[in-house]
Amino acid sequence: MKNIFVGNLPYSATEDQLQSLFEQHGAVARVKIITDRETGRSRGFGFVEMDNDDEGDRAIDATNGADLDGRSLNVNEARPRRDNFGGGGGGGGRGRW
Repeated sequence: MKNIFVGNLPYSATEDQLQSLFEQHGAVARVKIITDRETGRSRGFGFVEMDNDDEGDRAIDATNGADLDGRSLNVNEARPRRDNFGGGGGGGGRGRW
């Protein structure tokens, strides 16, 4: 399974458009454009999953820098997601001895 990051998407891009673009290079398992939680508007990037690694590599090579509605796509293999566990942590205050 090849997970592909697609950046610099036009805000008007749809998941169907991405699917059509990547299907030219192999079988697409899933497409997801990331949206803002509050507005529902595209954040300008998304992910495409392809079942076959070789097809995924060819798709990356073919679509990186390609034009989609006037924007040059930034396409590469997605990095593994990091779990952000450490942050936060409530406040100090003074301990009682």
